[in-house]
Amino acid sequence: MTSPSERFDRHVQRRSAQVLKQRVLEQQRAEFEKALAWAAEHDAIEQAAALIVSARRRFLLGYGKSLAYASMLATDLSAGLSGVHLVGDGSLRALDVLSDVRQGDLLVAVSMSRYRRETVEVAEAYVCNEGQLVLITDADDAPLAAVATTSIVIGADSASFANSPTSVALALHLLATLTIASSKGAGRRLRDRDALAAGLGLYVETT
Repeated sequence: MTSPSERFDRHVQRRSAQVLKQRVLEQQRAEFEKALAWAAEHDAIEQAAALIVSARRRFLLGYGKSLAYASMLATDLSAGLSGVHLVGDGSLRALDVLSDVRQGDLLVAVSMSRYRRETVEVAEAYVCNEGQLVLITDADDAPLAAVATTSIVIGADSASFANSPTSVALALHLLATLTIASSKGAGRRLRDRDALAAGLGLYVETT
């Protein structure tokens, strides 16, 4: 597992902007094609979507950069599902979730390299309390893979100092789409939210 500074020294330092841009674009094209092929060949996303739909409460977990991914997924899921909660954003503490694991609850953990200790420890404790875990990660042998009910393993390689969000965003988009599509009340909830958003004037009108 390499650090951002190591990847900077290896891939970024002393390269011209044009050369670096081309390398990153080529790497992203290859990574995205791999992600598309993986999603077409495996049913892990469908399995995860079925678990999320059938859950009574859905908790989304991630720390560090993975918190951004968890937040994005929570936003998309909450548009069509009730009982979606983001852990660790300041409004819901991990301790509160762990002390109240109920039958029918589900934890969706986003844990990408380098794997944050908080994510691993909270998710392991959740499973020990007999909760189900959907894991979104970037390696088959990643921490939590052995205890997850199902895992979505998507690559995040990059020619940059930072891991790529491209394939992760694709997997999360597919997961949210399939989940909402299979939820019976999603259409009504989406329409109700649209009406409420219009009434509150949340968005700028565009022509």
